[in-house]
Amino acid sequence: MNLNQNHFELFDLPARFAVDAAALEARYHELQREVHPDRFAAAPDPERRASMQLATRVNEAYQTLKSPLRRAVYILQLRGVDPEFETRTSMPPQFLIEQMGWRERIEAGSENPEALLRLRAGLRDESRKIYEKLQAQLDEGRDDGAASETTRVLMFYEKLDDEIDDKLAELET
Repeated sequence: MNLNQNHFELFDLPARFAVDAAALEARYHELQREVHPDRFAAAPDPERRASMQLATRVNEAYQTLKSPLRRAVYILQLRGVDPEFETRTSMPPQFLIEQMGWRERIEAGSENPEALLRLRAGLRDESRKIYEKLQAQLDEGRDDGAASETTRVLMFYEKLDDEIDDKLAELET
């Protein structure tokens, strides 16, 4: 294993947005068995440190490739695209109106778990469609500019999903 490999190389996967989840999972477990610090407990300090570095690297790569949003950002970075997520905060007015509508519905259903679950289902269905669009932009069209915009949209959707989860957790306590 080479620390200089990108995440896809490390997991023997093509550098594409569409990943084989089973292959990713299997390779993760294989790599974990190879580098897990417990295997190096009796080894000299340099080997234990190297094991920790490799295990950390494997975990970081796995978490990135497992998450569609993080994977999209990573692919864009590999391609030398700076999506400017921190500095480019403007969004189309129609999109912002939609976001306000989602937030209003979340707030209106904040005392009703069934309403929140329906909202989350609708949001996840909408997100799934946008992820399909993102896959086409990254894998088929290689339209990195459009993929950056779509990724920014999905970041908003992920935040909305987290808000719904938070509201549901509040209701459980």
